[in-house]
Amino acid sequence: MDEPTPILARILLSEREAADLIGFTPRFLQERRLRGGGPRFVRVSARAVRYRPVDLESWAAERLRISTSDCGGAVDDAGRC
Repeated sequence: MDEPTPILARILLSEREAADLIGFTPRFLQERRLRGGGPRFVRVSARAVRYRPVDLESWAAERLRISTSDCGGAVDDAGRC
């Protein structure tokens, strides 16, 4: 039997709510949807997107660093961040 989905995975936040939660503007989220690199989102219609709190948390966790020189494993061919 499948385990029930956690409540936070089922809640959908508006763009404004998601932006407020992560401390950015809705425009930042719009740009990230266009260019990539932002949190996962749910397209509920042609003009409406929503965000799951669990995806916002995961996106933020992927960006945790311990110093400004910490690349998080992403380096170029020359070994630079």
